[in-house]
Amino acid sequence: MKPKILISRSWPDAVQQRLAMRYDVTLNETDTPLTIDQLKAAMTRYDAVCPTVSDKMPAEVLSTPDARVKIVANYGVGFEHIDLEAATAAGIVVTNTPDVLTDTTAELALLLMLMTSRRAGEGERELREGRWVGWRPTHLLGRSLAGKTLGLVGYGRIARATAQRAKAALGMEIAYYSRRRVADEDSATYHDSLESLAAISDVLSLHTPGGAETHHLIDAALLSRMKPSAILINTARGSVVNEAELAKALADGVIAGAGLDVYQGEPKVNPLLLAAPNTVLLPHLGSATLETRTAMGMRTADNLDAFFDGKPPRDRVA
Repeated sequence: MKPKILISRSWPDAVQQRLAMRYDVTLNETDTPLTIDQLKAAMTRYDAVCPTVSDKMPAEVLSTPDARVKIVANYGVGFEHIDLEAATAAGIVVTNTPDVLTDTTAELALLLMLMTSRRAGEGERELREGRWVGWRPTHLLGRSLAGKTLGLVGYGRIARATAQRAKAALGMEIAYYSRRRVADEDSATYHDSLESLAAISDVLSLHTPGGAETHHLIDAALLSRMKPSAILINTARGSVVNEAELAKALADGVIAGAGLDVYQGEPKVNPLLLAAPNTVLLPHLGSATLETRTAMGMRTADNLDAFFDGKPPRDRVA
């Protein structure tokens, strides 16, 4: 009998076809986030559940009585939406999909830097709304990134890929802050405090995991240390930024702009950010290429295959 698995959202066709060859697959035909009650019910009906970042799996779900699920194969690298301690206590394996979204997220970070520094979002809104009255010398003046300093908060795979592109394509200088200095800095300058990095950065780009240690890492105090001409980029986790304090800093001219792809209350976005003209706001598109989303699904399938073959999954996190 084929193991029964639940796919919580629509995945690329190639992945769903591969899974259907080996598993008894149930798809979420509505492609809407599953509720807590739906996930609790799924725990007793399936051998595996494959959630995404939009599916919250707290202890209430993972400790469901008479649960049948033995593996939660997450579609995505982040797993803050899954209570790992509760999963371990319930004897449930949890996996994720690292590595495959490095390049595409780095590309998006650069897109946000360029759009924000050149005020492209403001310009497009003006044009589409019929407010553009023609070219003029001082209209929507942005700032060049050539020779500017890109400060990276965190220096993992995505941060390094972002740095390489920013240096090669834009001629930026690279600095970083992380909990530990790395041996291979690739000509980047290390700062031993986030405050020091913020003070010298023209662009401050976030590449940290979510969780208690990084919750609201970027707040009013940190923003006040940045240059008035600086911009903030977040392709990491929405919870890293205190959005209300960021919105106030933008309104007060503490910093020049922000480019965001992630939000603490997704899919809801703080209305103060929506109202801020000096922002570029994208709907969590960091991994949104067909190639990457397919690779994420194939990596999930690899983890499922290993588990049901009695082997250790490559990407086990709990």
